[in-house]
Amino acid sequence: MKIVRVGATPLNVPVVIDLLGLHKETTLSLCLTEIETDTGLIGHGMTAITEEEVIATAVREVAGPALIGEDPLATERLWNKLYWLLSPRGQTGYASHAIAALDIALWDLNAKSLGLPLWRLLGGARARVPVYATFGFGFFERDQLAEAAKLFVSRGFRRLKMTVGDHALARRDEPRPIDKVIAEDVRRVAAVREAVGPDVNLYVDANCGLDLFHATELAQRIEPYGITFFEEPLTQNDVRQMAELRRRTRIPLACGQNEGLAFRFRDLLVHQAADVLQPNVAITGGYSQCLKIAGMAQAFNVPIDNGGAWPFHNMHLHAGVANGGLVEYHYVAVALLRQIYDGLPEPEDGWLTLPETPGLGFEPNVERVKDIARRPLSGGKGKA
Repeated sequence: MKIVRVGATPLNVPVVIDLLGLHKETTLSLCLTEIETDTGLIGHGMTAITEEEVIATAVREVAGPALIGEDPLATERLWNKLYWLLSPRGQTGYASHAIAALDIALWDLNAKSLGLPLWRLLGGARARVPVYATFGFGFFERDQLAEAAKLFVSRGFRRLKMTVGDHALARRDEPRPIDKVIAEDVRRVAAVREAVGPDVNLYVDANCGLDLFHATELAQRIEPYGITFFEEPLTQNDVRQMAELRRRTRIPLACGQNEGLAFRFRDLLVHQAADVLQPNVAITGGYSQCLKIAGMAQAFNVPIDNGGAWPFHNMHLHAGVANGGLVEYHYVAVALLRQIYDGLPEPEDGWLTLPETPGLGFEPNVERVKDIARRPLSGGKGKA
């Protein structure tokens, strides 16, 4: 079996959010990839939270041609080849996204060739995975946020995540004092906790939007509300400052979803800078590298969860490995994915059951993808 074609399709997908009378239109971007072999089998991959047109160009012009004629089953050799082609000095930006998109397609293809669902090929540790719902976005007013939390609990979710920080560092010149953002975050967290009661796990995510001073203030002020973890509290996932913040708060810290290479996770582990690691197969170099990161985490007895959305790709990792954890059911990202793919599972009572269909278990809808591909691309504005 040899690779004969590699393709990439950049998309900027319209998403409509209709909740509690709120009607909001936005877009999110992603890049789809596909790898075809001389047997006719096709594997599909994707990446997101990046510039979709840049990844598509990298795949079409650089990485894709390097895979033509190769054996798709040689995932380790091909990952290493792509690394030295795209990241020869350890760059962790667009290169890691491109590698992730292609590696996912390779694993989908190989699982199909073996007649196995991907999660079984990755280890088959469990047939279903627990999920948490990311529902609490900055566009909600405080009272809407509390009502949205109750709505998701009524849908069977007992683990909820909300955003905090509101991209404070990036927006510091609006003007918009960060201390006022923090004060409002405290009130929003309190409102959600009051709405859902003490038995629902509540997570917060600053999306790398705070400095150490303000992350410390926020963490200490929301400790009384029983936060299960504080995700990406600090800009750049600064390892030294993550370790310091961990000493300053009782709230467990989580990060890693936006890291591209394994050495960053090694540093987080060695410096005891995180309580939970969050490799994301759509960003962190695909399944090949995330398997290694899961192994590192297990050796350090540090749990892994999915952060950064894209649950239907990440559920295979967490079902495959023995130390798999939570999968993020990100409301907006899921709305996007349901426009792209057919055959996506629905969560039941806070769990996703893995498919038994070979490969990922779901396929892009070709006609819908063609329609969306006619839309203008995001121009860097599709990462929210």
